[in-house]
Amino acid sequence: MTQPNHAPIPELYVSSEAAESLKHEAGKLPSWDLSPRQVCDLELLMNGGFLPLKGFLTQADYDSVVDNMRLASGLLWPMPVTLDVSQDFADWVEPGDDVALRDAEGVILAILSVTDKWTPDKSREATGVYGADDQAHPAVHYLHHVAGPVYLGGRVKGLQAPMHYDFRARRDTPNELRAHFRKLGWRRVVAFQTRNPLHRAHQELTFRAAREAEANLLIHPVVGMTKPGDVDHFTRVRCYEAVLDKYPAATTHLSLLNLAMRMGGPREAVWHGIIRRNHGLTHMIVGRDHAGPGKNSADQDFYDPYAAQELFRQLQDEIGVEMVDFKQMVYVQERAQYEPRDEVEEGATILDISGTELRRRLREGLDIPEWFSFPEVVTQLRRTSPPRNRQGFTVFFTGFSGSGKSTIANALMVKLMEMGGRPVSLLDGDVVRKHLSSELGFSKEHRDINIRRIGYVASEITKNGGIAICAPIAPYAATRRAVRDMVEAGGAFVEIHVATSLEECERRDRKGLYKLAREGKIKEFTGISDPYEEPAAPELRIQTEGFDVDYAAQQVLLKLEQMGLIGLG
Repeated sequence: MTQPNHAPIPELYVSSEAAESLKHEAGKLPSWDLSPRQVCDLELLMNGGFLPLKGFLTQADYDSVVDNMRLASGLLWPMPVTLDVSQDFADWVEPGDDVALRDAEGVILAILSVTDKWTPDKSREATGVYGADDQAHPAVHYLHHVAGPVYLGGRVKGLQAPMHYDFRARRDTPNELRAHFRKLGWRRVVAFQTRNPLHRAHQELTFRAAREAEANLLIHPVVGMTKPGDVDHFTRVRCYEAVLDKYPAATTHLSLLNLAMRMGGPREAVWHGIIRRNHGLTHMIVGRDHAGPGKNSADQDFYDPYAAQELFRQLQDEIGVEMVDFKQMVYVQERAQYEPRDEVEEGATILDISGTELRRRLREGLDIPEWFSFPEVVTQLRRTSPPRNRQGFTVFFTGFSGSGKSTIANALMVKLMEMGGRPVSLLDGDVVRKHLSSELGFSKEHRDINIRRIGYVASEITKNGGIAICAPIAPYAATRRAVRDMVEAGGAFVEIHVATSLEECERRDRKGLYKLAREGKIKEFTGISDPYEEPAAPELRIQTEGFDVDYAAQQVLLKLEQMGLIGLG
């Protein structure tokens, strides 16, 4: 008798003959180039990972999911999976139309038959799905500042899977995993969901979970989109592979999941359970603060640390996957072994290293003890996390025109070049306008595009170990946040608010720009006819009135030293 986790599940791919025919016809269809998150979602739609979905949510399904964690049919589904598009594109598409869905290189992956088009209330979605309309939550920020304003819903016909050039032997579809379990006779399989490298505590946790569930173990890390600032998936997978031989080969399998996480806490835990059921898993380890995004705007945790476990436990029969509680494992010095925290007697010496402490030790080149992690893992982490004074970083000045940004940036550049050690690039606003954005005007949209271009170049410089110094006006907080996210994927971002008053900037106005703006001859001028959104929490705020340039540049150097990015000794 075929086990439920062995039987194949339906996919959304058409036959190879139909795919060739549809690819030919797709040349006449409107095309939408998918974002990285949409590519992840589409892949799991097509391969059955998002069963029972047969496409992007319709408006009725979306409303029901936001309000009730269920599709309109009543089936459990906690997370909106929507195709967000620009207003311009939405104006060209109506229900009844077909749309070709393409990857970033223009390769057609699927056809969407549009049944619904609507403009969502994103604040309602944020509150319903993530618990608060708080932009400190990465998914809420994405919702308001990255996702398009219009949603399209409808069924998907899959033509081909997205191409992955990395770790291809480790990427299994739900049906490939089910076939693997069927071949090996694995009837009970517990999934370990992770977006972090594996250390010794994780190994002990997974061993215990597999024993408790009397199940085989699937290490199933997310390699799609995780939380900004997480260790990149290339490094993480090398870490997993480095310690895989610490596990019994006959009872453990490593497979990569191309999921775009939302960091949605309790709802996300339920979502992960449904996805794991579709991949043939019977059990799943649900962590303390599972898929939590960290602190909210009030510096409090977004979710109660046990809320995810409680919701999963309530719904596990419907999910179809049994929860295995994540136990906090600690190292007991007297016995030189890891044990569950709640089983350690009072008075025993407990050793632990937090994630923050681990990052500090990596950043400062300090020892990471063998009781905490495997030498092979530490080696991989050190390859991509050198000491902070050897990492790339971006210094991003923002302030009114005439505030002194460019002058301080030039002085800082010279001082850093004098110190040597890393290449330094100055991305001055006027210079970038001339060479990178000469076709752009000064509308809000064009200013945003210009700042994002600066951010992209700075992120590439930072990722490759250099120092980028940027000095645009950058008046909008959301755009500065987008640049920070780009840069922090590869290094540190240091925001400097040059807080010279508007009155002083007008007094210094050598170019006469403020005068022209006051006369209405320059439209949308920051500080006069267009707002400047002052940074709420920059790494450094500088007052230039009454201070010389050398003093201001020295303040920046001291901040960089304090952050460990340079050494002044």
